[in-house]
Amino acid sequence: MRRVLGLGLCIAWGALLLGCGESSSSAEGEALSSSSISNADSLGVCTSCDSYTAAPPVLTENGGKGSVTTYGSVTAKETSQGGACNYGETNIQYYAAIHVNVESGDGKGPWQNGLACGSCVRVKASTPEGYKTVTVRITDKCPDENCGIDLGGAPAYDIMGMQVGRYYGEWEFVSCEGVDGVFGDTTAIFVKEGASAYWSIIQVRNPKDAVESISVKLSSENSEQKLSYATEAENFWTVPQSVLQSNDSVQITVNYRTGTPDSWNLAASDLTLGESLFFFTTKTR
Repeated sequence: MRRVLGLGLCIAWGALLLGCGESSSSAEGEALSSSSISNADSLGVCTSCDSYTAAPPVLTENGGKGSVTTYGSVTAKETSQGGACNYGETNIQYYAAIHVNVESGDGKGPWQNGLACGSCVRVKASTPEGYKTVTVRITDKCPDENCGIDLGGAPAYDIMGMQVGRYYGEWEFVSCEGVDGVFGDTTAIFVKEGASAYWSIIQVRNPKDAVESISVKLSSENSEQKLSYATEAENFWTVPQSVLQSNDSVQITVNYRTGTPDSWNLAASDLTLGESLFFFTTKTR
């Protein structure tokens, strides 16, 4: 399906988002802020909501503001079928793409090579009926010029009805826990295809929130080691060969931006089995 355009925001996630810029104090940011609701009253009611003037997104302390667009259907609640987060086909109905850049090619948006994957964002947009809100999970990136938030699936109709276009909106990162429509299944560790005793990268599917770090601890060792972020594919983490070639069991601990960590106890050799899913067995939501 052809993308119409997208979403923007940035949050201080420590070292994970060091690339994020401080655009909200710039002259362009101030200009956007002062003109962004020129066609809306204090209740968010606007007369030409679908024709918001394209402009770079503005970063705020815990989110952003600018264009809200869609690449989803307004007639059907389509589920996410993929995206740059590499989750594959899911049952997630409330999802979106988030901007990679603030200015063209600068990489200062919240995407950060996929570290935004799995996070949830509450979007508020000005519509003919006033401000409307929806919470979505980030499953994709939007590198287009002036991209902010690009809604997929059910949110397109919830915000825009049948009048698809470019709307003015604001957004903030929130916890995914307790939010309907943003979970497709049980949280699981996924091992990428091609894994072996010499190479393996893993990701978390249906996470509580964006993954902040993953650590592993072999049963024969006293200390754990943190996995490095993979360079082969976005939203994956690299498993060391020393773990892959061990005969021990391994504890995998996933730390999220918000919420309590999740842990899996597996055989180290499980992480050499490409295209395997290991579901979290303790109910946490």
